[in-house]
Amino acid sequence: MATMTNEAPMRAEGGQMMGSHPAIDRLRDIVTPIVDDLGLDLYDLEQRGGTFRVTVDTRPGSERGIDLDELALVTRSISRELDHVDPIPGRYTLEVTSPGVERTLRTPEHFAREIGKTVSVRLRDPDAAERRLNGLLVGADGDTATIRVGIGDDGSPDDRVVRLDGIDRARTVFEWGPSPKPGGPRKGSKPSRNRTQDAGTGSSGEESLGRDSQHITPSTTEETP
Repeated sequence: MATMTNEAPMRAEGGQMMGSHPAIDRLRDIVTPIVDDLGLDLYDLEQRGGTFRVTVDTRPGSERGIDLDELALVTRSISRELDHVDPIPGRYTLEVTSPGVERTLRTPEHFAREIGKTVSVRLRDPDAAERRLNGLLVGADGDTATIRVGIGDDGSPDDRVVRLDGIDRARTVFEWGPSPKPGGPRKGSKPSRNRTQDAGTGSSGEESLGRDSQHITPSTTEETP
């Protein structure tokens, strides 16, 4: 994951997800056309306290990741527009980042674009028979996600359909080597131990380096008064 930070004046209320707060809506209206013009995708937009985090990625289906030069260009373009429009009163921090190799899944769009990837899901209900699910994401729509947790002895897929509003946390799981087979592991078999390399984390809690088999996206911080 690569992260670029830009400070500006704001007073914010924390913990808002994309599209759930007027400030987020105003920022999205500014950021979306900028990202589109650069041929990139607005992956996520969230507010955490006094920080607005803009997560950008390459377009769905692209085989490459976003690089540092693109992040720098997005940061400069958004900062310039915010200075001109000034849509958010008070003092705030703007972060522009990439999703990283293991990306958080929070919206229906996130799940839809990651079909075919291995995912890890934790459900909200602490009393659920299976609160944690790990497997291949084989389907997703606006309300549900279908996770293939294995293959039965008779060769039939063992799928779990979960409601998105019942998910507490979900993320993709990066695996070294070839992509998993659509069938997933056979039921009752031990999953192979996959080597994963997480992005490094600095003292601020921002990930400073994300590596996968195709690209590296380092972190840079830019601050303005």
